[in-house]
Amino acid sequence: MKFCYIKFIVVVWVIACKSLSAQDNQTQTLPIVIGIKVKQLIEKKAEYHRLTGGEQDGYQLKIHFGAEKDKARSVRSKFQQRFADINTYEEYQQPNFVILAGDFKTKLEAFQALKKIQGDFPSSFIVKGKIRLK
Repeated sequence: MKFCYIKFIVVVWVIACKSLSAQDNQTQTLPIVIGIKVKQLIEKKAEYHRLTGGEQDGYQLKIHFGAEKDKARSVRSKFQQRFADINTYEEYQQPNFVILAGDFKTKLEAFQALKKIQGDFPSSFIVKGKIRLK
């Protein structure tokens, strides 16, 4: 009876030691696996930026749209003088010339900027678009 009990304890001890050594091997290989996954994600992100030209979805302020190119350029110039810290972009969306301002990741950021400029540009509003982050 004592022999069976001792044999049982030895077997349990051997199994416990093997499982602990297996866990040690897993903990040693885990950082390597994580490092490989991180490297793959970085490469995927770099490839995505190459394909999209560094642009991503976000929000901008549409401060002007109209058929007159000169009027659009004067609005852009006026905006740049008053708000030099906000980027502006001129686009042609047939049949209108459009002036967009800012590159905002969230709608909240765009809304805060809209409140800042609404005194000078009351007809401006928020639009979804492709933004170019710095």
